[in-house]
Amino acid sequence: MAAINAVTDLSVEGDIGVVTLDSPPVNALSALVRQGLKAAFEAAIADPAVKAIVLICAGRTFIAGADISEFGKPPVEPSLQAVQQVIETSPKPVVAAIHGTALGGGLETALVAHYRVAVPSAKAGLPEVNIGLLPGAGGTQRLPRIVGVEKALEMVTSGQHVSAKAALAMGLFDELVEEGGLREGALAYARTVLAERRPLKKVRDLDAKVEAARGRPEIFAEFRKANARKFRGFLAPERNIQCIEAAVNLPFDEGLKVEHGLFLELMAGSQSAAQRHVFFAERQAARIPDVPEDTPTLPIRKVGVIGAGTMGGGIAMNFLNAGVPVTIIEAKQENLDRGVGVIRRNYEATAKKGRLTEDEVERRMGLLTPSLRLEDLADCDLIIEAVFELMAIKQEVFGRLDQIAKPGAILASNTSYLDIDVIAAATGRPESVIGLHFFSPANVMRLLEVVRGARTDKTVIATAMRLGKTIGKVAVLVGNGHGFVGNRMLAERQREAQKLILEGAMPWDVDRVLYDFGLPMGPFAMSDLAGLDIGWDPTQSSSSTVREVLCEMDRRGQKTGAGFYDYDENRVARPSPIVEQVILDFAAKAQIERRRIDDQEILERCLYPMVNEGARILEEGKAIRASDIDVVWINGYGWPVYRGGPMFWGELEGLGKILERMRQFQAALGDDFKPSALLERLVTEGKGFKDA
Repeated sequence: MAAINAVTDLSVEGDIGVVTLDSPPVNALSALVRQGLKAAFEAAIADPAVKAIVLICAGRTFIAGADISEFGKPPVEPSLQAVQQVIETSPKPVVAAIHGTALGGGLETALVAHYRVAVPSAKAGLPEVNIGLLPGAGGTQRLPRIVGVEKALEMVTSGQHVSAKAALAMGLFDELVEEGGLREGALAYARTVLAERRPLKKVRDLDAKVEAARGRPEIFAEFRKANARKFRGFLAPERNIQCIEAAVNLPFDEGLKVEHGLFLELMAGSQSAAQRHVFFAERQAARIPDVPEDTPTLPIRKVGVIGAGTMGGGIAMNFLNAGVPVTIIEAKQENLDRGVGVIRRNYEATAKKGRLTEDEVERRMGLLTPSLRLEDLADCDLIIEAVFELMAIKQEVFGRLDQIAKPGAILASNTSYLDIDVIAAATGRPESVIGLHFFSPANVMRLLEVVRGARTDKTVIATAMRLGKTIGKVAVLVGNGHGFVGNRMLAERQREAQKLILEGAMPWDVDRVLYDFGLPMGPFAMSDLAGLDIGWDPTQSSSSTVREVLCEMDRRGQKTGAGFYDYDENRVARPSPIVEQVILDFAAKAQIERRRIDDQEILERCLYPMVNEGARILEEGKAIRASDIDVVWINGYGWPVYRGGPMFWGELEGLGKILERMRQFQAALGDDFKPSALLERLVTEGKGFKDA
């Protein structure tokens, strides 16, 4: 075996040259990897003893993609395209041997081999769309030529990974070999290619599958229409579609030029920068400066959940899905039965869609133990309280848990706003108390705000962060304080939305502006969906807000067919003349002189205070990093990922511009707009949030 460079070897077995790539952890296509591959293939091609070449990777995976850390830096030769050129034009057959994942540039490298073999556990995909890009090394031109246009459209716009079995069926892989026997299987396949004198099959020259779509623009029109909601606001899916169109309608080399041009456009744009920021931010969120990675964690073999309502049931499902037994507690049998029934119906609905088998439904339900007795939580390693959001109730629950839970058990609250330290003070073990703020619906939403109390033990923090990963959540550690990070910033937006409708806008104006910005829905549509009567007490109601007036009119949201909007039988919303009159009457009674408010003011007044509050959160140390705040808003509140989160977006807007507008709003509208000290300092020093 000859070492080509630090990460690439070339060996010869009989008449087969074997190029082995070994660049942990995932054999990413760094400059060193590209240099090694090019040199190794050139050496194998030049060696008269070599009749065929196998490309294989050491470690846990085939090439899993580009080296993202190189993005935005000056290019280092050779380019991936130069490496591909050497492989594709090899006069000797090249077999790519795939295990683990062949993703992005890894699959694009495999696509220039003449043949591809894989083990059954392998997966392949082109996930560039997830970081706001498209495959920039011929992936959009070669993939439809081998799997067909419809499947290629689906793969490049979703970034999905396809299984080896599916890849074989669609022609992406040529053969599956025995698990654990990839090297031997690939060598045997290469010898068969030689023995049978099979042709050098270049994907670029295949035309039948793109020919079948030529002159059929309806394929693309229907695909765009079917996915319009999912792709809303994103540039990358559309650019990927345009590349597949080019593959169908242009010669291969012309299609490559289209792909290259659109790739450069996306790479230079703010959307890809935002999506790459989020990619790294989610990984960074797991790193806590004063809780080292080697901090011991506690085993979580059994979980207790107090409350079988919507939130408690959703929380329980996360653990059942991960194979962790759950005891769920309710005060009344009918509430317990209802909660368990909802969990079962959720699973059965998933099974009907083919995402679970009936056996899996029963296995998960078999891990659930319903009970009316808190004492049944005595053997749980983690107990999560999901009861009514009232401090007195939570303190009572934690006081009782302190007497019941075993020593070392973690006691967690799912509170959205309340002080974790006050809750912990109801126990004699504040070091074991932590906030685990799930977002609704808890079995769907990815965010888990992990709330650190003043005395929470580091082992408990490390366990909670690891647990987030176990149950498929993005866990972000936040400090204790009213509303923590997400809801504290949300309150700024909600306040301004309510003020705007009295000053001159209407609810549908505010909602439209925020929806067009990229949020899934505006604050008033969201209120109607959740129910305007959440937290509303009819016995205390005094028509003191527009919401109270609407609740008194029995306009309580979608469930009553009317809230801020009117709804038809399909819950389709229409602006309501009744609500418009309520708002006009309320403003007149409050002696608020209404005026015309444009979309720009709506956007700035709803979003700039959020950025400002995020700066305060950083200033107070309630978030470790600005990027953690972005992760909270992306995963918990539907902030559009292509805008990178409120703090990233704030820097794109310009911190100086935001500061200037906050000062103008403060002068006109009061101290709700007082700029944070950190925002003022960063602007003065010409710095950004990452420097905070």
